[in-house]
Amino acid sequence: MSPSKGDLASMLKLEQFPMSSKYDAEWVLENQMGPSSLWLAEWLCSDMELKPGMRVLDMGCGKALSSIFLAREFGVQVWATDLWIEAADNWKRIRDAGLEDQVFPIHAEAHSLPYAEEFFDAIVCIDSYHYYGTDDLYLKYFVRFVRTGRQIGIMVPGLMRDFESDTLPEYLTKKQKSGGVFWDPSECFSFHTTTWWRRLWEQTGLVQVELVDTMPDGWKVWLQHEKAIHATGTKKFPSDVEVLEADRGQYIGFVRMVAHRKESKKNGQ
Repeated sequence: MSPSKGDLASMLKLEQFPMSSKYDAEWVLENQMGPSSLWLAEWLCSDMELKPGMRVLDMGCGKALSSIFLAREFGVQVWATDLWIEAADNWKRIRDAGLEDQVFPIHAEAHSLPYAEEFFDAIVCIDSYHYYGTDDLYLKYFVRFVRTGRQIGIMVPGLMRDFESDTLPEYLTKKQKSGGVFWDPSECFSFHTTTWWRRLWEQTGLVQVELVDTMPDGWKVWLQHEKAIHATGTKKFPSDVEVLEADRGQYIGFVRMVAHRKESKKNGQ
C-alpha cells in the first residue's frame, strides 16, 4: 500500500530543516534526482549570506527544485543551470511554481558556461560539484563568474574519513538486494574528506575558505530520504538503504564548503 499524503509529509519533515518541510512531499519525491536537494540546500545556505535581489548561480540544479527553493526562501534571482535536464523541462516547473520572473533555466555544461565574468553575487552547487570540480584547475575557471568578496558554496556527498587501505569495505562494493552496487569507481572516487576539499581550494589562492564541515548524522538524513523514495516507488536508481544502514556514517555522508572570492591579482583570474 502506498503511503498517504500525511505519511509522506512526515517522512520528509525534519526538525533541522523547517523551510523544506513546507514543500509538497509528492512534488519533491516526483522530481528528486538524488539525496534531498531541499534539505541539502537549506543546510548549505544556513551559512551563506543570501539577500533579496541577489543574482545566484545554481550550478547542477537538476530539476530546479533547489532553484525554486532559493528564490522562494531568500528572494534571490536564480540562474538554474544543468546539463542533464533540458531548460524547457525546468521552465515548466518554474512557471508552475509562479517564479518565472525570478528563476531562469539554462542548459549548459560546467566547463562552458554562458555567463559574463563577475555576473553573480553568489554561487551554490547542491550535490553536483564533485562531478566536474575535482580537477585542480577548475576553480580558476569557475570563480570568475562570482564577484570579488562574494561566496561560493558547495554541498557534496563525501567521506567522513579516509579508508584505511586500498581495499574498500565489502558492503560498498558488493551487489545490494536492490540490484545496484553503491561504489561505482567511475563516480565514487570523487568522494573526498573535508581535509581534501579544503586543500583543493586553498592551494589555488583564489578563494578564502570560510567553512568546511560534515553534516551531523548526515547518513541518517540520506537514509530517511531513501526510505521515503522507496515507500512511494519513485526511486529512479537502485536504493542505497542497504549500504547506508551498513555504513552508519563511518565513511559516507555529506560535506559542505563555503568560501569567498579573493581580490584578483591579475586580470582574468
